[in-house]
Amino acid sequence: MGPALLEVAVQDPRDVPGAQEGGADRLHLSGPEGMSPEPALVSAVCRETELPVFVVLCLNDTWSTTGGEMTRLVGLAGDYLGSGATGVSFGFLDADLEVDTETCAYLAGQLPHVPWTFGRAIDDTLDLRRSWRRLADLPGLVAVCSAGSPRGLEVGYDELLDLAAADPLVARTLMPGGGLVAEQVPWFVRAGVRQFRIDRQARPGASYKAYVDAAHVRSWRLLLDDALERAQRTAG
Repeated sequence: MGPALLEVAVQDPRDVPGAQEGGADRLHLSGPEGMSPEPALVSAVCRETELPVFVVLCLNDTWSTTGGEMTRLVGLAGDYLGSGATGVSFGFLDADLEVDTETCAYLAGQLPHVPWTFGRAIDDTLDLRRSWRRLADLPGLVAVCSAGSPRGLEVGYDELLDLAAADPLVARTLMPGGGLVAEQVPWFVRAGVRQFRIDRQARPGASYKAYVDAAHVRSWRLLLDDALERAQRTAG
């Protein structure tokens, strides 16, 4: 069994110390409303840490994009990587609410050897299992962030857990996010899941008005490590 990876969502350089000191393995950086941040913000965050930083590529509040936006996204990705980012995060759907493999493959192809994560767009697709299969062959993909439902893990947890337990491809790439609670972690780990994202859970009062707190992150770090240790003992 590999180690459990903890990704922490950040929005400001002042979020970085808490994430880093608490034991995060990777940072997920977005701008206001989950959109692409300004390159200056990416640079400021990357200067504060040696952790991998994945930056959101998104220019509108839908799961689609246009040719003009794509040109801008490729340019932004270059700026982000030049500022110290390690990878990016994006996800596009077509008009039929299927994973837009053509668009995703094009963007990934413009960023050779750059790791990326597919965002929660997958939760709006009509068939999660089919969506995962459509993503399987895209180059550079390292994780798929999902809650199993657009309404979060409170609704989608059972289906997502069953899917991960039944399909090694899902378990290998799934990164639960979107309302993750502590009680769900051991079950995901037993199903083979090794990547997790926290956002509001890393902040006092679960408020974005507060910066990421090291003690909050550390509690999740310890939870993941304990769940993995228990799973390893059971498997052994």
